[in-house]
Amino acid sequence: MKKNKAIIAALEDAYWKELETVQNYIANSVNLDGIRAEEIKAALAADVAEELGHAQQLAKRIKVVGGRVPGSFEFEARQKQLQPPRDTTDVLAVIRGVIAAEEDAIEGYNKLIKLCDGVDYVTQDLAITLLGDEEGHRELFHSFLKEYAKK
Repeated sequence: MKKNKAIIAALEDAYWKELETVQNYIANSVNLDGIRAEEIKAALAADVAEELGHAQQLAKRIKVVGGRVPGSFEFEARQKQLQPPRDTTDVLAVIRGVIAAEEDAIEGYNKLIKLCDGVDYVTQDLAITLLGDEEGHRELFHSFLKEYAKK
């Protein structure tokens, strides 16, 4: 029972991170300005649907394992680095913010995977799948960082 509560708490944490990421990806994909920003904006806009899909999968899993999917009043924003920069041409700040958010998600999924080991293989499998997606996003933005940090 104690382990199940910890799994539900980790699922809820991941759920909130995914929803906050969606919100910040939308804002950054719209707010960024400049020719150099176009590829970043497109990548963020494309990732919105995937991140929202992650949140939906997590919500379903929360319900299946006996939890209750929280509503917006329970939300607490935490992604300081992914906030849209005041300077709408600061592409590097957005890239670094995305990498920080992806690393936070990766850390959370690794924690969830360990929590589920030997207890809840379905949730563990979901966490492994989502971990792979987040690692792919991080790698994409690391490649952007390599290019943009040179300029």
